[in-house]
Amino acid sequence: MVDKSPKWITQFPLAMLLLIPLVVSAAPAPDNDAKLRQRILALNNVTGSDPIKGQILLLTDDAAGTKKMLAMALKMAKEEKPQPLNYNACYILAMAGWGVKDPDASAFFYRQCIVEARQLQSDFKLVQAMGDLIDMLYENKRYEESEKLCQEFLELRGEDIVDRLKPLVLEQRIHALAKMGKYEEAMKIVDNLIKKDPTNFLLIAVKGTVMREAERYDEAAKLFEDVIAKIESSTDLKEEEKQAYTRRYHYFLSNIYSSSDQVDKAAEHLKALLKAAPNNATFNNDLGYIWADHDMNLDEAEKLIRKALEEDRKKTKQENPEIKPEEIKDNAAFLDSMGWVLYKKKKYTEARKYLIEATQAGEEGQHLEIYDHLGDANLALGNKAEAIAAWKKAVELGGSEKRDKQRKAAIEKKIKDNEK
Repeated sequence: MVDKSPKWITQFPLAMLLLIPLVVSAAPAPDNDAKLRQRILALNNVTGSDPIKGQILLLTDDAAGTKKMLAMALKMAKEEKPQPLNYNACYILAMAGWGVKDPDASAFFYRQCIVEARQLQSDFKLVQAMGDLIDMLYENKRYEESEKLCQEFLELRGEDIVDRLKPLVLEQRIHALAKMGKYEEAMKIVDNLIKKDPTNFLLIAVKGTVMREAERYDEAAKLFEDVIAKIESSTDLKEEEKQAYTRRYHYFLSNIYSSSDQVDKAAEHLKALLKAAPNNATFNNDLGYIWADHDMNLDEAEKLIRKALEEDRKKTKQENPEIKPEEIKDNAAFLDSMGWVLYKKKKYTEARKYLIEATQAGEEGQHLEIYDHLGDANLALGNKAEAIAAWKKAVELGGSEKRDKQRKAAIEKKIKDNEK
């Protein structure tokens, strides 16, 4: 459960903001409509890559204020003739909407960007807006919209920048089709690509992700094992590239084997990753969680998860040297793992504490699995009403994907059994 805001937003050096001549000084404070409108119109004057990035950073820093700005901007763009916002203003608002988790506003302004880009006959702006919108929709599980936009992109005719990005957009379309459960259609596309380029391990990996989504785990695992073998024997890749790719696909394999309850194989790949990166928080957490979830090596699992929390805190401190220890927020997924391993060790009171903390860890804590675990911990403590409430929240948070549906069905059974 990692923040999926566009990566360059969080990586952009905050110190550089002091050097950026921003037109809008900050996210909007409570103010009257006229002044808020002026702030929105001022976005038309923000030009240059760094000032645009800086403005988006400022807006995403205040979700409540920015959502107010987005609501006003939507009203202006829909009701005023001619539409008063130019490409840069719409792009800033679209990215800010993505950052503050307002996908409807974000999508509207990205589509305005597409209209503006076509009027300007700018392939760069068109590719930028369409590419970002494809990713934003996919991230927010609006797979049908994302896939449809991929098709529109693939039909574009333009400069080299359009053609260079088409392979990436085609790959994203395949992923969207798989998420929608259209496995045969996705497989047909990727198989045709592999026929044209049979040695391309990246295409084989895409096919592996489709197989995994279709829960054809053995076939998916075989494909990724083949991918790793091709990478290791490659004479075209540099050593650091080989290491990066193999780490990536070892991690994919750990997830595939975990999903198919092949715990030993999943652990084998995570151990290989930990050997190369012993302080990696994610690898420590995942191995600890897999063991805990299958009632294996519980003491070692607890140590790994505690290390994951510790390493994650260290990383936060390194990235924000001025942050105070009490201001550091633990990762919701790691807190959930800690609560779950303690539950498995029958330390129910401690488990409940960590699981409650996980639910309070921002948007990432609002997850079906976390509330399911919290319900189990409450039931073990005899808090039946609280358990049922947590399970009902879990069902509410569950998505429409097959795995979520299966888990929701199991949770609903627990609710029914305990409401008798």
